Amino acid sequence: MNRGLGALLLLLAIAAPALAQPRLIPRSTLPGIGSADPRRPVDGTAAPWRALGRVQLEIGGRCTGTLVGPRTVLTAAHCLVSPRSQQLVQPGTVHFLLGYRQGEYVAHARVSAYRIGPGYSPGATGSAADWALLTLEVALPADRVLPLLREAPAPRSALMLGGYQQDRPEVLLADTGCRAIGISREAGQPVLMHDCAGTRGSSGAPLLAQGADGRWGVAGVASRVQLDVALGQAVPAGSVGAVP
Repeated sequence: MNRGLGALLLLLAIAAPALAQPRLIPRSTLPGIGSADPRRPVDGTAAPWRALGRVQLEIGGRCTGTLVGPRTVLTAAHCLVSPRSQQLVQPGTVHFLLGYRQGEYVAHARVSAYRIGPGYSPGATGSAADWALLTLEVALPADRVLPLLREAPAPRSALMLGGYQQDRPEVLLADTGCRAIGISREAGQPVLMHDCAGTRGSSGAPLLAQGADGRWGVAGVASRVQLDVALGQAVPAGSVGAVP
């Protein structure tokens, strides 16, 4: 596929859901929410949400990603797996739309390369290897970058989780009042447990915590949610490779 055609298909894929009538999805069918849904729309132009954007595949899949360097986006590795082939997609077919909202966005960049967690198995979620650092073809605004917090938040620490979720994919929905539960182990590797509400589409979203300076940073990247409660797993930022 040439770049011009790829860009056109991407724009059509973005515009279609924004122009169509919203499809109501019963909350009872959405994993990771629970009976009381605390998620609310947040202002994508304000910190820390201004670092978020949509990770968009030309084949139609989408997740959430975070700008952690002018040319680097953090998301989940399973967001890069084709649902048809169950193989990782080519970097050039992945796009990042910074500040996406209802078909519009602050900036767009195509992915030129990516690096995933060592030992990641395509399609797996909830593992310590379920992370990806996307390298963008062009630099995006540095003032929107969020730092990675390499030290895991203590149990009961305040967290926030927001992303482009299945029931409201055109806006950022966030749980701003959740907490860290602690670290568990998957195959001997650390996984950060939390009670933030988030459903499909929040994969790859940042689990936000306050650093020593009181500013929000990325404590982890959302990987898996439970079926009927607000409970999820994230890859700790300390497990993510170095940002270029």
